[in-house]
Amino acid sequence: MTTDAALLDTLSRLQPLAGLGRTSLRSLVPLCNHERVPRHLNPFALKDWRDQVAYLVKGELKIDQPDGSSMLYIGGTGDALYPLVSGGRTPRSSKAITDVELLRFNEDALDIFVTWDQLAIPAETAGAEGDDTDWHTRSGVFAAQNFVDGAFAGLPAAHIDALLRRFERVPVRRGEAVVRQGEPGDYYYVIDQGRGVVTRDIGGVTVEVAQLKSGDAFGEEALVADGERNATVTMKTDGLLLRLGKADFVALLREPLLKRVSPAEAAAKVAAGAVYVDPRFPVEYRVDGLPGAINVPLNELRGAMAMLDPAKEYIVYCQSGRRSSAAAFLLSQKGYRASLLDGGLKALAAEKGTA
Repeated sequence: MTTDAALLDTLSRLQPLAGLGRTSLRSLVPLCNHERVPRHLNPFALKDWRDQVAYLVKGELKIDQPDGSSMLYIGGTGDALYPLVSGGRTPRSSKAITDVELLRFNEDALDIFVTWDQLAIPAETAGAEGDDTDWHTRSGVFAAQNFVDGAFAGLPAAHIDALLRRFERVPVRRGEAVVRQGEPGDYYYVIDQGRGVVTRDIGGVTVEVAQLKSGDAFGEEALVADGERNATVTMKTDGLLLRLGKADFVALLREPLLKRVSPAEAAAKVAAGAVYVDPRFPVEYRVDGLPGAINVPLNELRGAMAMLDPAKEYIVYCQSGRRSSAAAFLLSQKGYRASLLDGGLKALAAEKGTA
């Protein structure tokens, strides 16, 4: 039995993971962390277990109960099939009787994954052994990592089922231009299978902006800002896209993900450590950019995200709110804590004028 197969068998016995199909468990593997602790030590005193879900899968662990009694857990059996750590609950005192191994998940990541999995697999389409047969879970875009920090990480659970049902599958061929610069925005796309390239025509010269792979989304800028496409996306391989119409995109993705803050709320957040992001061109930023703001033009944001600190909160602004709304959505879509300054610099100037 391979290591991966053994891990899948282990996951299939844990609760509530046992309710997931084999394909879903396989997608869950990259989110799983192994913690190995020598005998005589207390695993829960060695690190911070907050916001984690942990299972004992190997070895023997004695845990002291709140009533003063002790309970022996044996990895992979009995009560050890249920989380020892979850919901902020961590044993206060324990001792490894033998060397032990625990499997650890980020609690939010696991909850997001299970929520998506439950909504993406209608009961009537489940296989005889509970395995995944619905195309939603087989698609590359719905791999576990995309639930956690990809295109749909910040989506409220209430929207998930409707979103999945309204995506349209579109086969594409190598060399096909899916969207063209200058055209009106009509659809939001996610690459399920294949690879693409983003190019922009600048002064008659075609410039490559980004490479796209399975799980990447495109087309959102024009839909968020209600404008024209600012780039062309061409497939580098044959593939399969998931396509969502503008009305559904606005209702199910843009509005849930696009968080707005007033000038007063933005100022309070910045005072608490948030950072302003200005997505305009540098020449505009130099005229009236806010003090301390990071200037990242919208057309460079995809490539510049890696330089941003995911631990920080960002407040995105521009003159009117059009470019900043697109930038705030792009950041939120990738898991960053980003808000839109409602009304942009115009609203900020108006508020100062009445102060």
